[in-house]
Amino acid sequence: MHPLLVVIAAHPDDETIGAASLLLRHRAAVVHVTDGAPRDPALRASGPARTRDDHARLRRDEALAALGEAGLRASDVIGLGVVDQEASEAIDTVARELAALLRSLRPRLVVTHAFEGGHPDHDATALAGRAAIALLARTPGGAPALAEMTSYHRGPDGEVVTGAFLPSPAAERVRRLGPGAREAKRRMLAAYASQRETLAPFRTEVERFRTAPPLDPRRRPHPGALHYEAMGWATFDALAARARRAAAALGLEEAAWR
Repeated sequence: MHPLLVVIAAHPDDETIGAASLLLRHRAAVVHVTDGAPRDPALRASGPARTRDDHARLRRDEALAALGEAGLRASDVIGLGVVDQEASEAIDTVARELAALLRSLRPRLVVTHAFEGGHPDHDATALAGRAAIALLARTPGGAPALAEMTSYHRGPDGEVVTGAFLPSPAAERVRRLGPGAREAKRRMLAAYASQRETLAPFRTEVERFRTAPPLDPRRRPHPGALHYEAMGWATFDALAARARRAAAALGLEEAAWR
């Protein structure tokens, strides 16, 4: 039986942050682009004593426990295995893998990240997801609808904004979680025990979605430093250059991102 919904998340836990309400209601599959385990031990929330492989296994186990709360089986949780913080280096490869998966799964809707400068893997996943949809649109079966979920971005005063999109003409759909769904989402978030501190700012009452609006990876998502630049993780210029190379490798015009 094919899922109605596929959520493409950069890391294990992003799907619960942004789309738990959908996962709790619909037959679904989740694709994690990265394994959630950076090479730099200082970036691993479980502590530097764990190896990267150990941390990746921990993140996978936590994801299976979290998504089990929403009724997903291990076979519904697909990991592409990209190293955390390195998705922008593999946009074309990820796009091809996503296109093949979506062709096989045949969902009606795909939900993924907005391009908002929060994390370089989020922005790379947003681009790879759009590229996969563009590749599928060329095939006889066509492409599913593409929507976006919230995660986080840097606010005008340097604060981290969660649960909201950057301003866009695209209409938002607000889903208010009832008591049962809120409690289920709390359990899902709690299953990511290694990420407890990271997940603390994310709330469970409301989730927001929108049809994927046009984006231009040559333009910064907002003025000033992006969150990942402020954190020293990556630069926008490097990501934009990789996006251009990925479009060329995939045989796509830059309009594919739109």
